[in-house]
Amino acid sequence: MAVVNTTTSSGVVVGVDPAFNAIIPQMLNYAELRIQRDLDLLPSQTTNTSYNLTSGSNTLSISVNDFVTLQTVSLVSGTAQIPLLPVTKEYLQNVWNDSSYLSQPQYFAVYGGDLATAGNTSQNIIVGPYPNSAYPLVITGTIRMPTLYQYATPSQAGTSTTFISTYLPDMLIMASMVYISAYQRNFGRMSDDPAMAQSYEGQYQVLLRGATGEEYRKKFEASAWTSYSASPPATPTRGQ
Repeated sequence: MAVVNTTTSSGVVVGVDPAFNAIIPQMLNYAELRIQRDLDLLPSQTTNTSYNLTSGSNTLSISVNDFVTLQTVSLVSGTAQIPLLPVTKEYLQNVWNDSSYLSQPQYFAVYGGDLATAGNTSQNIIVGPYPNSAYPLVITGTIRMPTLYQYATPSQAGTSTTFISTYLPDMLIMASMVYISAYQRNFGRMSDDPAMAQSYEGQYQVLLRGATGEEYRKKFEASAWTSYSASPPATPTRGQ
């Protein structure tokens, strides 16, 4: 669809134009990140158990490589996992700001990035009350899923895939073509003749609508908090 000449080098299909080859990582980065943000994919939600609170300290630094967004934070006390309630940092700063009072934390708030690297290394959360023990934590959230480009090696090309390339290849192609069309300056003449050019952005939006509903169903966030598609014929009529 991009209409470029290619060749096979060590089992990897590459373009013959070095400039085109140089933008392939950026193309996949654009396409895959866009899909991940648009869909909030269920497989991007993971759990991490490597973090612990420190007794007497209400701040926890979490590597930006571990999570993009935090969803739940639970502390482990004995055999029980106790979820912390998310609140604002202003609430914790006003209600649980006394470091001399130590107890089992009940709340957490997103505090911000680290000052030294402007948030490029870690994101911080604070808890309240100040912990009275070094509690292990169970944290869930979303991650950046691996890119397809990491498999562009002779040993992996043609055999290794990602979730997006396996289950959403149609969206991956359309999103990639949006980027490639801009690179080639092949802007569609939709304003002159709607029948003359394929709008990759328009086709991507069509595919996005279907995939969004599917992701809601996976997470039991579809109609009536079920995993089923909405069925208009089954909707009861309004009572008189």
